[in-house]
Amino acid sequence: MGARPPRRRAPSAAAAAAAAAPGPLGALLAAALLAAAGAQQSATVANPASGASPDLLPHFQLEPEDVYIVKNKAVSLACRATPATQIYFKCNGEWVHQGDHVTQHSTDRNTGLPVMEVRIEVTRQQVEKIFGLEEYWCQCVAWSSSGTTKSQKAFVRIAYLRKNFEQEPTAREVSIEQGIVLPCRPPEGIPPAEVEWLRNEELVDPALDANIYVTPEHSLVLRQARLADTANYTCVAKNIVARRRSSSAAIIVYVDGAWSEWSKWSECGAECTHWRSRECSEPAPRNGGRDCHGPELDTRNCTSELCTHAVPGTEDVALYVGLVAVAVCLVLLLLVGVLVYCRKKGGLDADVADSSILTAGFQPVSIKPSKADNPSLLTIQPDLSTTTMTYQGSLCPRQDGPAKLQLPNGHLLTPLGAGRHTLHHSSPSTEGADFVARLSTQSYFRSLPRGTNNMAYGTFNFLGGRLMIPNTGISLLIPPDAIPRGKIYEVYLTLHKQEEVRLPLAGCQTLLSPIVSCGPPGVLLTRPAILAMGHCVETNAENWSIRLKKQSCEGTWEDVLQLGAEPCTELYYCQLEAQACYVFTEQLGRFALVGESLSMAASKRLKLALFAPATCPSLEYNIRVYCLSDTQDVLKEVIQLEKQLGGQLIGAPRVLHFKDSYHNLRLSIHDMPSSLWKSKLLASYQEIPFYHIWSGLQPFLHCTFTLERLSTSTCELACKIWVWQVEGDGQSFTVNFNIAKDTRFSDWLVPDNEVATPALVGPSAFKIPFLIRQKIISSLDPPGTRGADWRTLAQKLNLDSHLSFFASKPSPTAMILNLWEARHFPNGNLSQLAAAVADVGKQDGALFAVSEAEC
Repeated sequence: MGARPPRRRAPSAAAAAAAAAPGPLGALLAAALLAAAGAQQSATVANPASGASPDLLPHFQLEPEDVYIVKNKAVSLACRATPATQIYFKCNGEWVHQGDHVTQHSTDRNTGLPVMEVRIEVTRQQVEKIFGLEEYWCQCVAWSSSGTTKSQKAFVRIAYLRKNFEQEPTAREVSIEQGIVLPCRPPEGIPPAEVEWLRNEELVDPALDANIYVTPEHSLVLRQARLADTANYTCVAKNIVARRRSSSAAIIVYVDGAWSEWSKWSECGAECTHWRSRECSEPAPRNGGRDCHGPELDTRNCTSELCTHAVPGTEDVALYVGLVAVAVCLVLLLLVGVLVYCRKKGGLDADVADSSILTAGFQPVSIKPSKADNPSLLTIQPDLSTTTMTYQGSLCPRQDGPAKLQLPNGHLLTPLGAGRHTLHHSSPSTEGADFVARLSTQSYFRSLPRGTNNMAYGTFNFLGGRLMIPNTGISLLIPPDAIPRGKIYEVYLTLHKQEEVRLPLAGCQTLLSPIVSCGPPGVLLTRPAILAMGHCVETNAENWSIRLKKQSCEGTWEDVLQLGAEPCTELYYCQLEAQACYVFTEQLGRFALVGESLSMAASKRLKLALFAPATCPSLEYNIRVYCLSDTQDVLKEVIQLEKQLGGQLIGAPRVLHFKDSYHNLRLSIHDMPSSLWKSKLLASYQEIPFYHIWSGLQPFLHCTFTLERLSTSTCELACKIWVWQVEGDGQSFTVNFNIAKDTRFSDWLVPDNEVATPALVGPSAFKIPFLIRQKIISSLDPPGTRGADWRTLAQKLNLDSHLSFFASKPSPTAMILNLWEARHFPNGNLSQLAAAVADVGKQDGALFAVSEAEC
């Protein structure tokens, strides 16, 4: 039988009172008084009393362990001890309040001794209070009749993982069998990040490939580069908080050519010479490796007994030399004539003549008239300059006229009659020519395309409306009451091509959006209209200075707003989102978004798209790689161009982040079956100069890879196309399809899913019904007694960063609802807006008391 615990004397009244004290303080006082009461109770924290069995000291079955706080989620610490009468947590030297403990009692089935388990929760706020002073730790203290026992310390840390890598892998071109080291220093984090590597988005496992290993410093090492190692390599860092990816590094493994052995000497010929040959095939150059240096053919005389040849006289020698010279001249003249003829007939050939022109031949694609019998139609760059007409006129009123434009006298602004208002809606198909003709009699703008693809226009009054250019992301919202009552305006919205409008850029400036005109300029608006357009900037306040530019009456471009800074005027404001910007303007005109990079980390979004002919009647086949600004209008223009060329999309477009690092963009083609296809590109890669892309004045550029199939029966094409910025981001396209009948890629073309009508007038242009809109405005504009006003609505719609702008307008609620309409038309979810308004109304039950008539 086990030893029985020694009998104890009953505690004194003072000890009992101390034990009744709340929290661990009462337990400590009770232990101290009992220790002083008699020898039987003389156990201390460190040493139990003599005669007391050490088995009666508490021992921990479960001790608290180190934990990490992820985001704002509290963590739980637990400990369990037996036998124990009290267990309390102590954190950073201070006792945790008794009410914060969750206690559970049970009995050990084997020993029959009492078991006590205690849990507490630790929040991020508790840890942050001592952040920077020391680490936050907690431990358990357990009491029994024989003494106390302390658990191990458990440290509580806030987990995080920073965004930026301390060192990222860089692109390299290496010779075969050369060693490669790709460094990677992951972002700082707690707990430290684990690192893994991806090769073309597939996990690299060193256990499966003896040629690869990862160093303790997380660098990826390829002991001997192989052709199969040509790929995009990405370093991935992850911990319990997040997963970060580095920029992809393109590794190209090339092979320099080497000569084979010389063949045996041939028999001695009639000219008393014999020869031998060799080939550049051991190995043959690949992936841009150097060709072999030296001659393929070696000849020498064999004038010994092997042949007998009479030496001709000097007159015969002179005759032979003259004949040879004449023949050579005729051949050269014939070759020159053939080349000139081919150039004239073929137009601009897509083949690259030599690598020296690779950096100077990329201009915006345009359509030029081609000959009907030209088989290389798809390699000709077309020119659209003959398809548009422009009207030349003054941009603003004459200088000798009145200081302000007298709007009431113009026919565009005829006041409404006293009776009912009738809305006239201009139709582009029936009234386009008449509208442009009337605009040409005014002096509102200098050039306006007569086509309707990139233009919308309509007639509006005080009820407002909306203009849209389909599939471009460009729209103009005219809110209710923006046009004074009694006025009717004919308003237009135009998307300009960059070559039509001169926008001067200086230094590191770049065009980030399309150039858009809305007008006519000078019309009177009592509330801001909202111009929506896409942009291609990766927004980061530390890397960019972004400005809104507007063209003045004199034709010069002026900065009217700097994003992120205090506006110098209340006429303009801009809400910049991930892929679009919304410009509040009380003066119509011509606008563009321009950015200036502040560091080499600044980047723009480019969209890469591959097109190829839908049919291939000849042996040649062209793959065109477009580099576009990542906005909807540019992609729409390229797709329209390719439809005219008879091209089809052969892969999903991809996004590439192009940095302001002054490095060019390179394009190359790889892994093409040499037995079926060959490339006519003479260099290892093509290159687009940095500034051609960075300026943004050429919205799309392209390179052509001209391939030649060895047989007309070859229809399957499989290869890889690499596009990467030197020491920057890169993308890889895997091409694998049948050039004769594969059309599955047409699903990636931009669908015509936007509203077919480019002009919507009155209530049909808005998601929010007019009466409900007015009720919301009248209810939320006045300050609420419980904060139930427009500020709360802005907060619930994540627009609270613009409170100062909203507050500067007569109706802040109207500004919020107008921005919601501009952002969410036509597919906005009214239920979400209704939920946000309802939440505001809950703070004041009588806020939205709508009568039956108003419903």
